Amino acid sequence: MPALTAASSAGAATMVRWVSLRIDQDQARFKGIVRGKIRQNLRRYVSQGELTGKRGKDLVSIPLPHIDIPRFRYSDRQQGGVGQGPGEPGSPIGPGDDEDGEGEGRGKAGKEGAEHTIEVDVTLDELAGILGEELALPDIEPRGKNKLLDQKDRYVGIRRVGPNSLRHFKRTYKQALLRQISTGTYDARHPIVVPTRDDMRYRSWKTQEEPVANAVIVYMMDVSGSMGDEQKEIVRIESFWIDAWLRKQYKGLETRFIIHDAVAREVTRDVFFRTRESGGTMISSAYKLAAKLIEDEFSPAEWNIYLFHFSDGDNWSVDDTTMCIDLLKTTLLPASNVFCYGQVESPYGSGQFIKDLRERLGADARLVTSEIRDRDAIIGSIKDFLGKGR
Repeated sequence: MPALTAASSAGAATMVRWVSLRIDQDQARFKGIVRGKIRQNLRRYVSQGELTGKRGKDLVSIPLPHIDIPRFRYSDRQQGGVGQGPGEPGSPIGPGDDEDGEGEGRGKAGKEGAEHTIEVDVTLDELAGILGEELALPDIEPRGKNKLLDQKDRYVGIRRVGPNSLRHFKRTYKQALLRQISTGTYDARHPIVVPTRDDMRYRSWKTQEEPVANAVIVYMMDVSGSMGDEQKEIVRIESFWIDAWLRKQYKGLETRFIIHDAVAREVTRDVFFRTRESGGTMISSAYKLAAKLIEDEFSPAEWNIYLFHFSDGDNWSVDDTTMCIDLLKTTLLPASNVFCYGQVESPYGSGQFIKDLRERLGADARLVTSEIRDRDAIIGSIKDFLGKGR
């Protein structure tokens, strides 16, 4: 009898491993389908800004057409449901169905196909990876040494006790299935697996300290009268993707926002994208404020600093442009990994500033400039800014 029990246990374990392998293979296959659909439509998502409006805490909800992914919903209640208990082929299972096959939803037959769209949740980290693959973005090499430490909980194993929030469903299910097969209570004709308390398995964790490569992004935007709602929307969409990529590269990422017309001030993210301003433009006011922010809060020895400035290129005067060049040479470029200037095309801006930057600082690899004509140019601009891996 002990030998038979051991053989049964070994067979049960083999069966569980086989089922688990098949599930993992199917899951990987569907993940590949989803990634392929996202990459196929990525440029459309970027230009239309669909993803930025669907952003949650850690997930982005993406509409994907022409794909059907099976979903399983498990219940801890020990009760019957669809597919359980006696029944005959053809028995109605939905409300409103009858023996004639009629019920709610009756209507004339059509000849046109329907486009089925589902919402798929994708983590921002995975989304950034898809973006990097599509644009062939190199991983960033942080400059300097990691001087800051961060505590992080890592899941290192499985244990028998823990809170329900850490319950490991797959391991619990395997244990319950193995127990029922080995004890002879598993019925293949009615494959119901009900875990007991002894079957429960939970993730265990260990807190570790690890060095953190910190980074800060300082966004600066011209909000003078020549920057309209469409120009600001372009900046909003592009900054979302820049954030997604840099957050994948750095454990700690801070963001700061500066708006300017003739005067600059630091604001929140919401104010940055919703402010309606008018008046003239003095770009040097934003550069001075960014320099002070770096000096007060973000030492270049400990932080990787990214500066992004968006404008229509219409500055107040030649003298102010000269002051901007001096600030870039002496302060901003030496302190930053990269300084990115994006010039958003506007019917009211002169577009001169990007020409001055290229003429006087074009040889400096830390300065990256990009002309953003419209939404379709956003993805090319991201490639310009992040394609050097700095």
